[in-house]
Amino acid sequence: MNTWIMDRPDDPDVLVIGGGTGGYSTALRAAALGLRVVLAERDLVGGTCLHRGCIPSKAMLHAAELVDGIAEAGARWGVKATLDAVDWDALTATRDDIVARNHQGVGAHLARAGVRVVRGSARLTGPRGVVVDGPDGGAFTARRGIVLATGSRPRMLPGLTADGHRVVTSDDALFAPGLPASVLVLGGGAIGVEYASFHRSMGAEVTLVEAADRLLPLEDADVGRQLARGLKRRGITVRTGAVLTGAEVLPDGVRATVRTARGEEVVVSAERLLVAVGRAPVTDGLDLAAAGLAADARGFVAPADWSRLETAVPGIHVVGDLLPPPSLGLAHASFAEGLLVAETLAGVPSRPVDYAAVPRVTYSSPQTASVGLTEEAARALGPVKVNTMPLTATAKGMVHGQGGMVKVIAAADGAGGEATGRVLGVHLVGPHVSEMIAESQLIVAWDAEPADVAQHVHAHPTLSEAVGEAFLTLAGRGLHQH
Repeated sequence: MNTWIMDRPDDPDVLVIGGGTGGYSTALRAAALGLRVVLAERDLVGGTCLHRGCIPSKAMLHAAELVDGIAEAGARWGVKATLDAVDWDALTATRDDIVARNHQGVGAHLARAGVRVVRGSARLTGPRGVVVDGPDGGAFTARRGIVLATGSRPRMLPGLTADGHRVVTSDDALFAPGLPASVLVLGGGAIGVEYASFHRSMGAEVTLVEAADRLLPLEDADVGRQLARGLKRRGITVRTGAVLTGAEVLPDGVRATVRTARGEEVVVSAERLLVAVGRAPVTDGLDLAAAGLAADARGFVAPADWSRLETAVPGIHVVGDLLPPPSLGLAHASFAEGLLVAETLAGVPSRPVDYAAVPRVTYSSPQTASVGLTEEAARALGPVKVNTMPLTATAKGMVHGQGGMVKVIAAADGAGGEATGRVLGVHLVGPHVSEMIAESQLIVAWDAEPADVAQHVHAHPTLSEAVGEAFLTLAGRGLHQH
């Protein structure tokens, strides 16, 4: 534990602007390394992930999983359970308690580490200068560096205005009043898919619209196709290659016009329109120019050195949603970025973030989880060997009955095209795959080959057994798959 009393309020070693996952992880690690840290946050420490995103949404999705379990009990297993009602107030109270306890925990960690948290809006005054406008703010000079971690906000389509009731964004969708009977979700990325899945579990009629030709367009094509099948089986209307051409807010809902992939105009009426078309970096009020910086055309603040996440202005670093690709805009990626920047500022050797080895998870039903390259990206690098195994080819997959797959992509370095090269990507669709991806993360990150994985025995019967079987087949030792 690093405790200290700051003699002057303007002389921290590190000043972090933004208290989300990237910002507070930077602050905690820097303090643990003996640096004096000030963390400026204008809202609540924990950021979007804790208060409006990852944590409350996964709490709600867990409740949705319980509701789905009741339905499955009767439909598949003869367990005559019925769902009387969803007590929305009780559900949201549990969600809010989880968020509050996490928020208290983060605050306690920062206090124990000796991080000074300053409430207020921060702006740059130079390469080392920051002014925080707020009740306990002031002027600060960072001895070693400044870390920009101001996060992102939901993007809104032109012509639409979020009112928190009929038209909502991903930031306020969970906090809109009550459960709607019907929802139109715009955006088939991870956020849109998760909200579509949640509302369907809660009994709503759901239409999911994505402009790209598949769901999760940044993921492997087979992932998007498998996910779409799973959502359609649940009764969700999935329209890919479709765009919103108009929307009218009515007293009892929203009436929207959607142009389908075939060019047809379809009218969709719903109680609620949920816009999940991506997020935009937040730099307003930072006064980047005062420090000699500028955002790019998309609003990102790009590092000049990705190995240090340092901008063109020495000593100013960036973490989290302010970073452009290949950063992923994921909370766990920003944790890694925060560690890297803190260690860099402390002069401690630190490895750059390997974004290809960062897992990507969608917590819908079915879930998706991926790490490494898509098949398309892998083939662009050279010959590959691909094996796809249905989860229902295993006994445990049959038990769950949700379908899904394990897809493994490996370099084909052998003379006969065998998968003797390293594993380039692993893609999972199905129940609980968010908990299964950790093994594949190590496989990809440690440059393992299929034969390396095939020698390890997976427990039977489990869902993870399908991962082992997929590698056995690639290594030429297929058991249940040929």
